[in-house]
Amino acid sequence: MPVMDEWIGVLMRRAVLLIADLALMLVATLTAFILRENFEVQESRLLEFLPYVAATAAASSVVFASADLNRTVWRFSGLPDYLRVTAAVAVVAFAATAMAFAYNRVDGIARSLPILQFLAGTAFMTGARVLQSLTHTARQQRKAATALLELSDRPRELTVLIVGISRLTETYLQAAAELMPGRVRIAGLIGCDHRHAGRLVASHPVLGVPEDIEEILNGLDVHGIHADSIVVATLFESLSPEAREALLRVERSRNINLHLLAENLGFAEREFPAPQTRRRQPQHADLSFEISEGELAVLAARPYWRLKRAADCVAALALLIACTPLMLLTALFVAANMGFPVVFWQQRPGLGGKPFRLYKFRTMRAAHSAGGRRLTDGERTTFAGNLLRRLRIDELPQLFNILSGDMSFAGPRPLLPRDQAAAYRARLLVRPGLTGWAQAVGGRDISAEDKAALDVWYVRNASLALDIEIALRTVPIVLFGERVSTTLIERAWSDLRDSGVLRVANQ
Repeated sequence: MPVMDEWIGVLMRRAVLLIADLALMLVATLTAFILRENFEVQESRLLEFLPYVAATAAASSVVFASADLNRTVWRFSGLPDYLRVTAAVAVVAFAATAMAFAYNRVDGIARSLPILQFLAGTAFMTGARVLQSLTHTARQQRKAATALLELSDRPRELTVLIVGISRLTETYLQAAAELMPGRVRIAGLIGCDHRHAGRLVASHPVLGVPEDIEEILNGLDVHGIHADSIVVATLFESLSPEAREALLRVERSRNINLHLLAENLGFAEREFPAPQTRRRQPQHADLSFEISEGELAVLAARPYWRLKRAADCVAALALLIACTPLMLLTALFVAANMGFPVVFWQQRPGLGGKPFRLYKFRTMRAAHSAGGRRLTDGERTTFAGNLLRRLRIDELPQLFNILSGDMSFAGPRPLLPRDQAAAYRARLLVRPGLTGWAQAVGGRDISAEDKAALDVWYVRNASLALDIEIALRTVPIVLFGERVSTTLIERAWSDLRDSGVLRVANQ
């Protein structure tokens, strides 16, 4: 019965969407007729027009259903859907004209009417979808504000690697899902045998073996995933000496905790000293930016965000079309200089802290040599990679992030999760940007606190004029290098301090 109910629900939703499209097409047809008559509609002319309306309704029912226009939820529509709508409306206009011609040789219908009908139908049907998409974006913006308010009270998500594949592993996964939902993220499993690598266990990938833990962690770091803990779900003594040494070395040298489930359950004693290193504290931990709940609600509801999202979509699509040859050449250039893959991704916090995948062209060689030796950043860096970064060409794949709604052209640059301090969560109120106010006036060499201040200042002052200024300031940065504007940085700090957004402990 649940399957049947779901199936009936799907059919009902598709029927509603089909009826909505038919209604929009008929309204567009009537609008075209009124425009053609210069807003002076006579009863006799309206009667002559009715057969064409009937032909339009019949053609629309068949064409729209055949084109599957009702399969896509409007708020998630995109360019392919708009192109399909345009083609379907063109077919309807042609079919309605042919049917009316067969009926009465289109007596009383102006030749320009099908053209006006096509233009109005395309505008009405695509406009309805765009409006739904923008409304959905506005709701997401308000949800982002709510999520930001909850960030300070919500425990930070812990990223865990599990060593061992056993019943105990399964028990740990179930316990994490039931007892700490949304608070424990499993980055992957580490098997004790090479033959397990690449497989899935309870939908989690097996990344390798404990002896390769350093390489596994480096691979995760490349993608912006930082493991907080390593949980050993097997007897530590059952691991090979190399595996035990590799795990202990990671605990000593990295900011990662090693937990032995057997020890935590009271079945074993730890036979090695606990490390003395603790988590690194951020600089100026007593500093934070706190936007009030009222101001957050006002900022999230600003109409400018809808305008900004629409402009992002249009500009990203145009630039993708214009830059396709350059991107293809860049991909060949990267493949020849640094090998495959030519594009890599990193996980970054986006709007409201929601993680997304940020894409870039590769600018460094592989992390290890052919013999397995870990290469330094200097050995991995190439002239080609430096050139791509200098000209910002490596950022071109982020046009897809903008088109999909994960990013914007202007906004705070997305940080790695471990660099996104809770004290600076206000910068997550808006979509991260391809460039931002901090990059336009500060560059890469200013402190994290200055960047945060500039980003939060942007969140509170974003406007079309400011976004245009960011774009104009970015161009000379790409061409001639970065320049720091001390005056604008001081203005951001002063404005945040005067508005009460800046919080400093013990003051």
